[in-house]
Amino acid sequence: MTTVDVTIPVYNEEKDLPRNIPILHAFLSSPLFPYSWRIIIADNASTDATPEVGKELARSFSHVEYMRIEEKGRGIALRTVWSNSQADVVSYMDVDLSTELSAFPALVRAVVEEGYDVAIGTRLAKGAQVRRSWRRTFLSRGYMVLLKVALHVRFSDAQCGFKALRREVAQTLLPLTLDRGWFFDTELLVLAERAGYRIAQIPVRWEEDPDTRVRLLPTIVRDLQGVWRLTWQRPWRQLAPKKPY
Repeated sequence: MTTVDVTIPVYNEEKDLPRNIPILHAFLSSPLFPYSWRIIIADNASTDATPEVGKELARSFSHVEYMRIEEKGRGIALRTVWSNSQADVVSYMDVDLSTELSAFPALVRAVVEEGYDVAIGTRLAKGAQVRRSWRRTFLSRGYMVLLKVALHVRFSDAQCGFKALRREVAQTLLPLTLDRGWFFDTELLVLAERAGYRIAQIPVRWEEDPDTRVRLLPTIVRDLQGVWRLTWQRPWRQLAPKKPY
């Protein structure tokens, strides 16, 4: 049976973890998700009670594991888990479950059954249903315009926390994906697209979490720095294209 690792990167999520991991566990255990799976709580340097909560969830629920990573950053959390995974498909989603879980089977199915190498949830394509502040909508759309102008990308949403990849694809791309924080998603997708990997885009239902850990201004600055770095370094030149780009 196809195996799927579902990584949940967390930083100081002592409240959302015990609330949402049981919801995710119940969904993955249902007939709606016909694959073998495990949940990995990737705790990247939390300073609250997240370690204790994560360990207790791993003891209480089957197929749930806790991993402590002594460095902050979503990118380093995903790199650490995915680099050591033996699953057929590696994936991740945000612990707040802002993206409705009903889209997750389609995300994995695109990789397992439909011939895609990467699958992403998108809040900016036709069919998506989104509830978020006008400011974050403006910033998200503006960011995608920047990516299309600067890097000529074709995907529609870089930073929705809802992605799946074939393990072999992830392990090919990870050595060149240098960012350790929020820009990790963008960098990974740019490299995947430039290498000629097929990317499925799954419209999702998404609702903004008012308790988000994303600090907008520092994140925007780091994203702009990341775009500048990719524009000049062009790391995709080190990849053997799967097909002409």
